[in-house]
Amino acid sequence: MVTTNTTAQSARTNNGARPTPVQYAHIVGWGMAVPETVMTNDDLSAIVETSDEWIRTRTGIRERRIASDHESTATLGLKAAQHALEVADVLPAEVELVICATSTPEHIFPSAASLIQAWLGANNAGAFDLSAACSGFVYGVNIAAQAIRSGSIRTALVVGSETMSRVLDWSDRSTCILFGDGAGAVVLKASDVDGGVLSAVLRSDGTGGDLLGIPTVGSLDIEGVTEISNGHKFGKMHMNGGEVFKFATRVIGDSLTQAAQQAGITLADIKLIVPHQANARILHAAARNLKISDALFMSNVERYGNTSSASIPIALCEAVQQGRIQPNDYIAFVGFGGGLTWAAMVVQWGSPQVTAGTSNFINRQRRQLSYRLAAWRRTLLRASRSIGSSFARLRPEHGRMDRLKHKAEQHPFE
Repeated sequence: MVTTNTTAQSARTNNGARPTPVQYAHIVGWGMAVPETVMTNDDLSAIVETSDEWIRTRTGIRERRIASDHESTATLGLKAAQHALEVADVLPAEVELVICATSTPEHIFPSAASLIQAWLGANNAGAFDLSAACSGFVYGVNIAAQAIRSGSIRTALVVGSETMSRVLDWSDRSTCILFGDGAGAVVLKASDVDGGVLSAVLRSDGTGGDLLGIPTVGSLDIEGVTEISNGHKFGKMHMNGGEVFKFATRVIGDSLTQAAQQAGITLADIKLIVPHQANARILHAAARNLKISDALFMSNVERYGNTSSASIPIALCEAVQQGRIQPNDYIAFVGFGGGLTWAAMVVQWGSPQVTAGTSNFINRQRRQLSYRLAAWRRTLLRASRSIGSSFARLRPEHGRMDRLKHKAEQHPFE
């Protein structure tokens, strides 16, 4: 178990320098992006044997969003990140760390986080992807908060983004009805004001790795291009729904209770729980086990389905929009998914410097300029590399090497 608590952290020292006061990590910006294309349950019934009534009664889902051919995990993450920076009134140059939690990157590398960092023009930031399935966003926020509290950075961007539609087996009714696409993001900043991320509990049980996964390159089980030895499809999600349901309903209560204890509060102090949006029945069962009202859980699974690592930040954005979170409220995040992984976090909500739509006009223009400059920079660098490669091929040394290589191939034993 990994736990963090701001009250338990001591000041750090650098090579004998004077101790630096512990900083608090506050969420000061949030944003979301979902594809325009809506797939309803009725639409799904034309693809696989199911019905709107069958899906709604078992999952609570009515519709989900599906990415277009021009949308990807990184492009959706970029839009969510831009919205979060707008709310926080933070410039890309201020961001020092970009983390993208995702199970569906379009590349093994470069990371989606690196693409987002470049598109933003966040040239002072490090960037990496984080793979913890549906728990990934909470893992990412905790890593960013730890970096801020240590004093190594002051501003971080955490994105949860997924295009789950591209890893679904659309003939498998047990999985294809559940998932959708989307992205959410938050900006965290250092502050000497108490609050922000108070605690986190991160857990994993790899013995359940066979219950939920996506076999891909490097898998030891691969026998062919499309089928692997255990009957799962290469590059497509598989899930043991019953076992995952039992796992989720158990760990939600345990991890939330532990996170509250680490933060020095009780569950009764929490005003809103923002859970991973997997299935309405899971949330009902968790509320029943905790003996709390269903109303304490923020739920939008009806409209978006399960968007994996994006589900918590998307739900957080809508909770803020609906006025369900007020300054100084204790709120909790809880995620659970493949790995098996699970994570819970307690946050004391702070008053952001700005609210959406009212950010500083000059900074808004500077952000737009940063995005344009980033696009020009990419174009110029790629053109420069292309020209450099062309000149390299024209160098005399290059021609001589080609001749030597040709001679060696023709007379290998001379």
